[in-house]
Amino acid sequence: MYRPLPDTPLACLPHDHSQCVDNALADADSICARQGVRLTALRRRVLELVWQSHKPLGAYDILGTLSEEDGRRAAPPTVYRALDFLLENGLIHRIASLNAFIGCIRPEHSHQGQFLICRECRTAIELEHPAISEAIVAGAQRVGFRVETETVEVVGLCARCQEAA
Repeated sequence: MYRPLPDTPLACLPHDHSQCVDNALADADSICARQGVRLTALRRRVLELVWQSHKPLGAYDILGTLSEEDGRRAAPPTVYRALDFLLENGLIHRIASLNAFIGCIRPEHSHQGQFLICRECRTAIELEHPAISEAIVAGAQRVGFRVETETVEVVGLCARCQEAA
């Protein structure tokens, strides 16, 4: 389901975050049905937890929440399998520098992740600028390198943290 993105990412604006979660779950249902894959209750819950805020969430944080709030006795491999499924189906991204995961704002089409990560509050803002990916691919081709995956992580201060400083 296509929803145009606002000019300013929602992570930067006050908003009803429950709508982000609802949209992500609806998109996941639609994408999984179209791809003929199963969004199990656990995979859905892990996706919901990843989308609980615009801050990347680690696997052990997810595991802790499943144990504490949901009463599930999930083992780390179970959570990692759910995360792998969500990654493979384009529903989340991995932020390598934080060893954490964040929901994908555009799961309906394949794209490379570009993120602005606030070093203070840990909010991650996903960008989608094809020119960035094109520049990386062109630079790689000039030196005979073939890009297979790409995630750009830029660390700095978000507008809210800059104002607070």
